[in-house]
Amino acid sequence: MIPKKNPNVDLEKRKSLFFEIGLVVALAVTFVSFEWKSNVKQASQFTSEVEFTVDEEMVPITRQEEIKAPPKLPPKIKLADVITIVEDDVELDEELEIVEEEINQETEVDIQPIREVVAEEEELDEAQIFVIVEEMPIFRPDICKTQKEGDAELYRHIYKSLKYPVLAQENGITGRVFVKFIVGKDGGIYDVEILRGVDPSLDQEAIRVIKNLPKFSPGKQRGKPVKVSYTSVIKFVLQ
Repeated sequence: MIPKKNPNVDLEKRKSLFFEIGLVVALAVTFVSFEWKSNVKQASQFTSEVEFTVDEEMVPITRQEEIKAPPKLPPKIKLADVITIVEDDVELDEELEIVEEEINQETEVDIQPIREVVAEEEELDEAQIFVIVEEMPIFRPDICKTQKEGDAELYRHIYKSLKYPVLAQENGITGRVFVKFIVGKDGGIYDVEILRGVDPSLDQEAIRVIKNLPKFSPGKQRGKPVKVSYTSVIKFVLQ
């Protein structure tokens, strides 16, 4: 049995109408979307971006020392005895003459006097500077008898005379200053220089203290006074 449709509710008759309505709605939406205006706010103030700096880690540069091969020793020279064979028939150009002289009690013999050989001592270079000598200088020989006592008195005198620079105190600068100086033949202090410094103010104070040191007893090599090089370490510490 085939169901009957009501012609009033049949949608096939209104299909074209629905299609046209759909086109109109689509065109209207498209047109409105093109004509739609949006309000864009203008920026009234610009702020600069903060620059961030990244500290790059400093990688120490190391160099591998080249391993040098030990020098080759020269070949040993072997000395061989050279024996020359001479035939019996060969005549020698020179013949040894033996002269016999009669020697008795009245024969005079010339005797030459024996010369004394004196070993010449090696002269010391006056400009030469020693690091270690037979008799090392002694600080404050008036109160110190040995080098050990002199070294202890030297550091006591240095730290007693030391004045910490105010600028270095305010900036919290500390460290060790290596000072080199020469103890002359007269025991005085000469050629004061900084081997390794920390800060100009600390370096100048270390030089001032060393230059004002009392005299040493001079160092001696073979009984003669010579110049001796000294190195002192002055430590600056804030308490």
